[in-house]
Amino acid sequence: MFAITRIRSIAPPSAVVAGLIAVMVGVTSSAALVFTAARAAGADAHEISSWMLALGVGLACTCVGLSLRYRAPVVTAWSTPGAALLTTGLSGVSMAQAVGAFVFSGLLILVSGMTGWFSRLMGRIPVPLAAALLAGVLLRFGTGLFSTMHGGFAVAFPMFVLYLLGRRLLPRYAVLLALAAGVVATVFTGGWQLGQVRLALATPVFTAPEFDWKVLVSVGAPLFVVTMASQNLPGVAVIRGAGYDVPVSPLMTWTGAANAVLAPFGAFGLNLAAITAAICTGEEAHPDRDKRYLAAVWAGFFYLCVGLLGATVASLLTAMPQELVLAIAGIGLLATIEASLSAALADKASREAAVVTFLATASGVTLLGIGSAFWGLLAGLVTGAIASVGRPRSEEPAPEPLPDEVRVH
Repeated sequence: MFAITRIRSIAPPSAVVAGLIAVMVGVTSSAALVFTAARAAGADAHEISSWMLALGVGLACTCVGLSLRYRAPVVTAWSTPGAALLTTGLSGVSMAQAVGAFVFSGLLILVSGMTGWFSRLMGRIPVPLAAALLAGVLLRFGTGLFSTMHGGFAVAFPMFVLYLLGRRLLPRYAVLLALAAGVVATVFTGGWQLGQVRLALATPVFTAPEFDWKVLVSVGAPLFVVTMASQNLPGVAVIRGAGYDVPVSPLMTWTGAANAVLAPFGAFGLNLAAITAAICTGEEAHPDRDKRYLAAVWAGFFYLCVGLLGATVASLLTAMPQELVLAIAGIGLLATIEASLSAALADKASREAAVVTFLATASGVTLLGIGSAFWGLLAGLVTGAIASVGRPRSEEPAPEPLPDEVRVH
């Protein structure tokens, strides 16, 4: 009887299920992006499985460690917008140079946590421009959902319909419903290469980092900005919005350190989760808010399982029909694109600069070997600066104070 009570205290069913759902939503909605990003850097099957292993171990350590340390549901995730950025930014970049950019981004996050200048740095980048940058990066994935319908209508359209219905009836499972519809459709239409699927444990593949300044500027710096602005910022807001007073600096420090240490094995971006974190901070995770940290701990356990089976996950993604991969990637990012565009265009004073940032980033332009994410942000900053010339001080919008949710304690 004591043993059963003990098991229930550390593994309440609601917390275990919440952790499992959080991981399933995170993996199914963005694992395809990780796979695509790794392929963009020229990764083979072994390196892709190493990426999954490094990400899984990093997420397990940070979810479990930080949640137990602060007795709060601290859920981490890999940077989905960062993976989307890498799918284009890593074109023509060697794996060693890509790893150098990952290390650079991780060290920037680490320093931002140790020095406490996260809030000050993000305050210098207008939120509308950061949102427009993200929307520009993700645009081709959103349009990819519909361009896929040209040759894969029988797969993409049912997925889109199930997603819309799920958003109205079962919002938490909308992406999972779309994925299930896609799997069923591809089974009937063919396209699965199940002979490539193999059950195997992932093995780490070490790649020595190479620091090329062009790659650091065009990939590492945008990866840092996108991760901090679109992942860590809302991630902190979710934790604080749920009523957990967790200091921000240690969260940035530990996620940045884990990112930098595991980068040579493929951990491109570790950060606080937002959407999946909300699953573990609600009443469904546990009726007692003081016990909801267990949901994040179990999420870490399931992420570890995903990482250890990275080779299987990689082979499964390889066996997937291309239209299924493109459609689920687009569907998984619809809500993010919507939120990014809304934030980018909300402020009339910075709307023009945000549009310039969005268009320049979405164009995919590359100048001096530097990708469009950097040039889009630079173009938006220049546009905003020129637009403010001659504007009376009274007409300039007052800087928004940093919300309590992201102040560093």
